[in-house]
Amino acid sequence: MRSGSVPLVDLPGGFDLQATLESGQTYLWTREDGETYGDAAAYGGDAWYSTVVDGEVVRARQHDGALEWEATTDAESLLFELLRLDDDLDAIREGASDDPLIEEAYERYWGLRIVDDPFFGCLISFICSAQMRVERIFGMQEALREAYGERIEFDGETYYAFPTPEALASASEQDLRELNLGYRAPYVVRSAELVASGELTERDVRGADLEETRDALKGFVGVGDKVADCVALFSLGELEAVPLDTWIRTAIEEYYPDCATGNYADTSRAIREAFGPNAGYTQTYVFHHLRNRE
Repeated sequence: MRSGSVPLVDLPGGFDLQATLESGQTYLWTREDGETYGDAAAYGGDAWYSTVVDGEVVRARQHDGALEWEATTDAESLLFELLRLDDDLDAIREGASDDPLIEEAYERYWGLRIVDDPFFGCLISFICSAQMRVERIFGMQEALREAYGERIEFDGETYYAFPTPEALASASEQDLRELNLGYRAPYVVRSAELVASGELTERDVRGADLEETRDALKGFVGVGDKVADCVALFSLGELEAVPLDTWIRTAIEEYYPDCATGNYADTSRAIREAFGPNAGYTQTYVFHHLRNRE
C-alpha cells in the first residue's frame, strides 16, 4: 500500500472532497460507508471515497486539514488530475458574476472542484442519467462495475473498475435491463460498441470549441445536448459548458429569465454569458446549491 496527504492550505482556494464528489458531477467514486448522496448537506465530511483508474485503486478522505490518500500506486499526481487540485478557485470565483444566487452558492459550498473523470465511464454514466435522480444514477454505475468491471483486491477489500468498452459492447440489452438501466440499455451497448470498434472515440470528440465538441459527442447513442455538455465539462475540461438540466432551467426561470431563448444552443450561450468565465464551475455550484436548498 502507498499513502500520503496533501495539505489543503497548499491548494489555491482550498478544497472540499464531499462537495466535489457528491454534487452530481461524478458517478465513478464510491463513498465507502455506503452513504453516497445520503447527506443532504453534502459538504465538509470526512468519509473515505474510492475509485479505480487504469487498474489502480485510490482511496481518499478529507481529514484534519489535509486530503489523505491510500492506493495501489503513488496517487498524488493522479488525485491532482482527477480532482483538478491545481485549479485556482479564488480566480475562478472572482471572474464569476456576483449576483446573490451565485454568491450564495459559492459561499455555501466553497472548495467544490470540477472533476476530470475518465472519458468512457463519464460518458456511460451520463447516458444513464436521463430522467433519473443522482442516487439512482449512482446505483446503476455501481451495478455495472460489479457485473462487468475488473475485480481488484486491495487492503482486504474488493474493488471494481468501471467496465471497458469491450465488456459493455458484449453485454446483452436484457442483462443491462436487469441492472435497472431500462430503455438506456441499448444506448449503452451501442455507444460501447462505437468506442470498442474505434468508430467514435474520445480523440474524435475533442473539438476546437464547445459547440463542436457537443456536436461530436452527440454521435454517441443516447447523447443529446445536455448529456454532451456534462461529458464536455466533467471529462473533457470544457469549463465553460453549462448543462441545462432541471435545476439550471429552474435557475434560469427564477433568476435569469432573459436567458430563456427557446432552444438549447442559444439558451446555453446566454446563461454562459450570465455566469461569466468558467461558467461550468458556477453551474456546478448553483446546481448543488439548488438541489439541496431547503
